[in-house]
Amino acid sequence: MPPSSTKPTRIAVLADSDTRWKWGALTARRIAPGEPVLDGFLLRGRATPTARQLAEVGVPADSLTEVTVVEFLRAMAQGSYDILVLSLVGGGVQAMLHGLKRVWEDVPERPVVVTGYVGVVYEKLADGLLLRHGADLVLANSRQDAERFRAVYEGVGADADSVTEVALPFLGGAPYEGEHDPYTVVFAAQPSVPDSRKDRTYLLERLVRHARLHPEREVLLKLRSKPGEHTTHIEELPYQRLAQKLDLPPNFSLVYGNMGEVLDRTDLLVTISSTAALESLHRRIPTVVLTDLGVREVLGNHHFVGSGCLASWDQLDSGHRPAPDEEWVSRQGVVADGSYDTAFDAAKERIAKLLAQPGGRAPLTPYYTPATAPGYLPGILARHHLGPDGTPSPGAPAHDKEPGPVRQIVRRAARGAYRHGVQRVAPVIRRMGEL
Repeated sequence: MPPSSTKPTRIAVLADSDTRWKWGALTARRIAPGEPVLDGFLLRGRATPTARQLAEVGVPADSLTEVTVVEFLRAMAQGSYDILVLSLVGGGVQAMLHGLKRVWEDVPERPVVVTGYVGVVYEKLADGLLLRHGADLVLANSRQDAERFRAVYEGVGADADSVTEVALPFLGGAPYEGEHDPYTVVFAAQPSVPDSRKDRTYLLERLVRHARLHPEREVLLKLRSKPGEHTTHIEELPYQRLAQKLDLPPNFSLVYGNMGEVLDRTDLLVTISSTAALESLHRRIPTVVLTDLGVREVLGNHHFVGSGCLASWDQLDSGHRPAPDEEWVSRQGVVADGSYDTAFDAAKERIAKLLAQPGGRAPLTPYYTPATAPGYLPGILARHHLGPDGTPSPGAPAHDKEPGPVRQIVRRAARGAYRHGVQRVAPVIRRMGEL
């Protein structure tokens, strides 16, 4: 039954990283009627956010629990939620859809299931979309994405009715009204783009050079995480470590914190392809997507072709000011025209209709099944400790209570060893392989 006017909407959000928690929790609050009760679940894994990362994201929940796949499915079987937001990587969404389909077989009124993307979709379009198929709503952050999503689903004969156009849930903030004192240039770093030491060192050196060329400016390197922490993508070569080898000018600094707060004092936002560019464009802050390393799919900056934002460090050093193409901007869900308040209305209406549907909702029907993808789906489910029918595999990790101090120490040590392997050992092995 739909939530009554006296009963708050209950929403569960499952996320596997800090950025996905931000997207999932903010989306949940924007698509729910009234003031929802929000229960957060953090999927235990390599990118489970730390307390510092969660505080930096700044999106609270009424409760927040770290869970395994089995624990989460058990909670969904016992809980009475109205809406569930799956804010996970594509394979995680697919696994949960099959696991939830199984645990909800005998549940008369399951929650409305919502999923989507945390930012710009510039790679693995078909793969990621089909892994998300089966949710009641697959949110598209822009008109362009909605058109592309429907084309993929229709092209494989899958139901495309779930695709619902919204906008990025973390847009907002005061519009840019002119230069600050001092004029502030911000480079929004990304954990995995670019991925080579050479390219990352080049970008850092150019940023430092810009600071030296313009001593009257404040130049900030905005970082997503501290060494040892993981976010949505693996960062093998943190800029912090690269910066330790350079003589940094006094007007250059590394900053953390909420992106919106950094944008409050930004006069020029520079990036390779970060979603921060869309946040900046939404606020009409001058925004540049760098071309120094080429305009390439692997970098994601090809997404900004036609935006008017592509430029190089040489141009920026010479005082170039970008002028975004308004038509391109409007197609990307950057609703700087004041229509942001209504961007989630279509999703709210769809959810309200589903919640009011007599007799409950139909079972989840993902496109991938043992019949349509027998060589692909079982591996995805197995990686999340689920069998081909969506039931937990024998020996799947599950804990009924918070682990004790010894287990917590072992877990932290294991995560530290994994991150050390990713950030220190793996690059060395790759370099040796190139000799």
